[in-house]
Amino acid sequence: MNEADIPIDIHTLKLQDWLISRRIVPKTIQKNIKEIRTKISNALQDMPANDQLIKLLSGTNINYYHCKEIVEILKQTEKETKSVFGTYGSQRMKDWLEILRLYEKENVYLAEAAQIYVRNVNYEVPGVRKQMTKLEQQSDECIKRVQDLGKPEAQLLSEHAALLQQLGVKGDHLRDEFLQVLAKLPEMYANSIRDIGKLGEAVNLFSEGSDKQCLPLLRHLIEFGNTTVYQYVNKEAPLTIEEPPVKLNLSEDNTMANTDENEIDFGGDDNGGTSSTISAEMIDFGELSLDVNNVANETDPNDGDIDWGIETTPTDVVEIDLDIPIEEYGIVIEGAGLDGGVAKGEQAYTILDSPTYRDRFLDEIYELEAFLRMRLYELNQLDASSNIMFSLMDTISTYDADSIRKMLTNIEKVLCEICNEQTRHLFQLKHSPKYADLLANKLKQMTKAVDKIRDTKEVLKNRSLELKQQRVDLNPVLAELVAQTKKLQLNIENDISKRYKNRVVNLMGGVN
Repeated sequence: MNEADIPIDIHTLKLQDWLISRRIVPKTIQKNIKEIRTKISNALQDMPANDQLIKLLSGTNINYYHCKEIVEILKQTEKETKSVFGTYGSQRMKDWLEILRLYEKENVYLAEAAQIYVRNVNYEVPGVRKQMTKLEQQSDECIKRVQDLGKPEAQLLSEHAALLQQLGVKGDHLRDEFLQVLAKLPEMYANSIRDIGKLGEAVNLFSEGSDKQCLPLLRHLIEFGNTTVYQYVNKEAPLTIEEPPVKLNLSEDNTMANTDENEIDFGGDDNGGTSSTISAEMIDFGELSLDVNNVANETDPNDGDIDWGIETTPTDVVEIDLDIPIEEYGIVIEGAGLDGGVAKGEQAYTILDSPTYRDRFLDEIYELEAFLRMRLYELNQLDASSNIMFSLMDTISTYDADSIRKMLTNIEKVLCEICNEQTRHLFQLKHSPKYADLLANKLKQMTKAVDKIRDTKEVLKNRSLELKQQRVDLNPVLAELVAQTKKLQLNIENDISKRYKNRVVNLMGGVN
């Protein structure tokens, strides 16, 4: 085989060592390269306005092959300075020719080209590709994060809608909507006990083994319905009802006002630390009868009286006129019998709307439920054993297990109606001003959380678009870098090939 037909294969990582080992380039060329770089920087300060030069020098690291192209361009722009002897009078041309001479001395240009080529293959091109892959991953992560945020957003929206549905409001103007829905409470109470009459049989069964006056509130509701507490206490309906107003502190002004009203007066004022209210009141220590004659004289030490040193003067006797009509004193006498009176305060509430009596009523229902469950358990034990294990009432035989289960079912239905979520929320809302603030704050926090999630999703979407755009912007950068590297590879291969009788030179491990 002819020697010219044998290719020269050089691995990219070993290119520089190969050139040094063949004594093509010296070992120490960095100093020379540094000097050349300085001259190139100075020469670039004075360049003619030429489109080819601008395109050639834009975004490129100048090497020997670029310098040769610059010289060819300058031969056209500086041809007027060329003498008959073939030399140029232009300083620009002299500078760039000097740069080429320094490059060609000891083959510095080949060593520099090998350095640039190895750096591009091992670092620059993989670095750009790695950056592009990282941008793609970050963009995908942003999209995935947006999808993940959809779950808590949907959950918050669902909880917000469920709470509004339980309250029966839209959430636009909470104060007005709360007041409107609170007006429906009496109707809701009436609907919740529409089947309370079915508990009469269970109440009778309970009373057979205990006091006949047991479960008074439950009996009253079965007989009269959800009347006022006044009617339950006084056994007669009131003439008028003055129910306490509903307090909803939803605005900041109302909140501040309520805070000031609820502050505790510890008596600290300008009156020596004593409350002005107390200091202005007359304190009555009881009756103190003193003999004026004894006070004027000294008291016998052996006598048990104490000389207080108080001088008194006779006062006029006040006569009371008993003929003044009692109406003038502002005293109102309520009528007797069924005339009724005025229901105020807690007595103005209905039984199911009164915090105190509502709890008592629920206690009675739970007590009745526990009683029936105990009776059902005893009946089951009687069926399982021939011996009587419990002390049962005489009439227990009249109610079998199915009857008692039916009674328990009726109780559970009544409890479910009375203690449903909407009724519970509205009851607390009416009787606890702070509960309104809690509900309003909870709804507001849910809305803020949803808005925050949506803002975050929007930011992530925009960030994903930015990352994708950055990824797209790197495509021409990578393409230009790969093209320059391949061109540099071709120049190196051709240069080495000329040195070895035009043998084929292959640089292994280049860019794709």
